Amino acid sequence: MSSRGGRVLPALVIAVTLGIGIMIGTVVSHGVRAAKGFSMAAEAKPLPAPSPIELSNSFSQIADRLQDAVVNVNTESTIRVTHRGPHSQEDTPFDDFFDQFFHGGPDGQFGGEGFRQQSLGSGIILDKNGFILTNNHVITQGGDERGDSKLVDRITVYLHGDDTTKYKARVVGADKWTDLAVIKIDAEKPLHYAELGDSDSMRVGDWVLAIGSPFGQEGTVTAGIISAKGRDIEGGTEGEFKRFIQTDAAINPGNSGGPLVNMGAQVIGINTAIATRRGGYDGVGFAIPSNTARKVYNALVTSGTVRRGAIGVRFTAQSTPALLRSFGTDHGIVIDTVQPDSPASKAGLKVGDVIQSVNGQPVHSGDELVGIVSETDVGKKIHVEYLRDGKNATADVEVADRNQILGDTEGQKDPEGHAEAEPEGGGVLGLSVKNLTPDQAQEVATQLHLEAKQGVLVTNMQVSGFAEDLGVERGDVILSVNRHPVDSVEEFNKLQGQIKSGSDVVLLIARRDGRSFSTLFLADRLP
Repeated sequence: MSSRGGRVLPALVIAVTLGIGIMIGTVVSHGVRAAKGFSMAAEAKPLPAPSPIELSNSFSQIADRLQDAVVNVNTESTIRVTHRGPHSQEDTPFDDFFDQFFHGGPDGQFGGEGFRQQSLGSGIILDKNGFILTNNHVITQGGDERGDSKLVDRITVYLHGDDTTKYKARVVGADKWTDLAVIKIDAEKPLHYAELGDSDSMRVGDWVLAIGSPFGQEGTVTAGIISAKGRDIEGGTEGEFKRFIQTDAAINPGNSGGPLVNMGAQVIGINTAIATRRGGYDGVGFAIPSNTARKVYNALVTSGTVRRGAIGVRFTAQSTPALLRSFGTDHGIVIDTVQPDSPASKAGLKVGDVIQSVNGQPVHSGDELVGIVSETDVGKKIHVEYLRDGKNATADVEVADRNQILGDTEGQKDPEGHAEAEPEGGGVLGLSVKNLTPDQAQEVATQLHLEAKQGVLVTNMQVSGFAEDLGVERGDVILSVNRHPVDSVEEFNKLQGQIKSGSDVVLLIARRDGRSFSTLFLADRLP
């Protein structure tokens, strides 16, 4: 009996275990069914798979809207070569990406005197009448060791989708400080044009597209994001008015002057430079913000030049804490130099003064000071609060034209007394002028029996521009524009800014004839 009982007990344990397992399975199954019917399930939504089609469609729609407003800019120049010197850009990642596409070689194998240089760029139409915004370096031949530059000999524009029709472009105006220029074509039909957006509203991480003609491949579209804002890639005076948008959208030689656009199909930047050690795309590009471009464009199309304010002081862009402490303050800009006879000098500012605010706005860097002063209208006064010998003081300083102040300063630097060469051609007339020296003005007035000193000297002209076609020559003295006497560069620019397309232009010219001057009228209608 004991052996039989031993066999029954294990069987009973197994049966009980199975029963418990069945009960647990039932409970768990019921729990799972309860979970499926849990009230929060109604609020949960399935996660959709990402759709690349939606973003792709956005890009294509933007490209469709803007490509007809993006143009291919072709330039040609004859480069005269006298010698070759050591020249390497390996020490800097910032390459000007239009010193490529040369036909011929710098050794002058085409006759030994020079060679033809062809460059490619891009531009964006901003007006149906054919006004195009591009880069200044697209339409110039580059600078020498003094920074002088010349316009290219010929500018040809091709519209999107039409590589057979050539449009000859003329330069409306250029601004080397922002590397922007406006050119114009006459297409005899309304053109597609783009809209400038608000670059300040863009944020790091926003999607952007770059459109242009890299390596001559017209209508190329690349995508990326804004990777940084407010980049200063040049520093010093050259970079005072350039605070770039940085992007990883692929841009290459030929993209320069083309637009960087947002997802609203608005232009928020003009592609200008790349950071590279190989000469091509390395993932970092730079564009001039559209808010800067808008100011420059408006100035160039109305007057042919950009006037910026200045007061005639020099300073270190960022004063160090130690320097500020030595002057007994924690912020401000220490004046290093005051130009003689400048507005700052006339207002009593001196070396060692610490400018702390302008018009009640504190300044902490040179960029802030330059920004306030340069955007103040020439002739207006700014209220400057400064620190001198630990004591607070104020001065009202009249703002002058920055170009004239810098021109005077650069002229004083030259031991030979020669002013810096003017850019080749500007404004609607397509010429550059400078003020006569006192001796030159006296000579002209005496020989021509003028009642007062009068005239500005023609220093350069745009090739095939209006002035050259009119018959103006380098070295001529312009005495009047449309019968209004001219006695300074400022007066000339003012009168030139009043000339509209389609209106008559009458110039009175004094031209040297041996040891004397002769006068002649030159007149034509501005295209």
